[in-house]
Amino acid sequence: MLVAYKRWLIAVVVLMLILAVAALVGVQYWKRLLLAPLLHQDDVVYELKSGLGANQVLGQLHEQQILQDSWPLKVWLKLYPQNALLKAGEYNLPAGINSYELIEILASGQSIQYQITLPEGWTFQQALDQIQQHPKLSIKTADLTDQQIMQKVTGVAETNLHPEGMFFPDTYQFHKGVTDLQLLKRAYQKLQSVMAEEWGKADKSKLPYQSAYEALIMASIVEKETGAPEERGRIAGVFVTRLQKQMRLQTDPTVIYGLGDAYQGNITRKHLKQMTPYNTYRIPALPPTPIALPGREAIHAALNPEQDGSLYFVARGDGSHEFNRTLAAHNRAVREFQIYKRKKNYQSAPQTTQAQ
Repeated sequence: MLVAYKRWLIAVVVLMLILAVAALVGVQYWKRLLLAPLLHQDDVVYELKSGLGANQVLGQLHEQQILQDSWPLKVWLKLYPQNALLKAGEYNLPAGINSYELIEILASGQSIQYQITLPEGWTFQQALDQIQQHPKLSIKTADLTDQQIMQKVTGVAETNLHPEGMFFPDTYQFHKGVTDLQLLKRAYQKLQSVMAEEWGKADKSKLPYQSAYEALIMASIVEKETGAPEERGRIAGVFVTRLQKQMRLQTDPTVIYGLGDAYQGNITRKHLKQMTPYNTYRIPALPPTPIALPGREAIHAALNPEQDGSLYFVARGDGSHEFNRTLAAHNRAVREFQIYKRKKNYQSAPQTTQAQ
């Protein structure tokens, strides 16, 4: 009886040792699988879509031949569920990473970033066209009117705010899946922030504006008139002085904006006589809205004009201007730069190009 018991005990011990060794070998094999490089030989982009659980993600990675087997990671995530909090987005998966590094990337939230640039001086329509053409943005504005876009951007259901000039020109980073409305909201909020900062620092007692919005209108005109950045303050000074003297601004960019699609590249005497709300050769004040997206420098210039008594300026043809205090001097400058010395590559205002 005692001999049989001893044999049974030895058999149990041996079995337990075999199971322990098998378990140890299994654990080592499991760890080797987790540490082994994934299957892809080149960097790949994987999109983790919102709403997917960790097991679904691992199944997709196996189907896309990134993971050889999904079970090692499933076991690991069962043991350490805090690591299963994966975040939606597009991720770059470098070649040579292992399973631990894969999960670290997918849980980081550091998805691939794209960018779009809205240049200073563009109109709202140019900016909207650029945004709607970006392949990585989710487009929600295609069937919306300008008013509906502004209602969604501002969160005010009954707003009649005109979109022109209300979006800050800048380069914006975003990840795939962001909507055009979300991007526009960021640009709108940044414009509000910049305007509030510049308006707050300005000496309003010396300015002819009744509101920050009027200053924004002026900034948009300065943006369109300025070919040489260092002249923004002086150009703003001319326009502010003219407003203070109750003179018409007589600036071509506002006329062009008011013409819309009727403008074909050349401004004529007929255009200058045509009555529109934006023709500052006809109206004795600022136009009703901005005419473009003004940058911070133009906004700062509109609120901090350099007034030296000049009432006129004329383009020299290289982007810079000749400033004068009297009409006689201005007329001489017009004859010199726009008649006698007019260049083939004549440029009276900044040129904006399609951004990438």
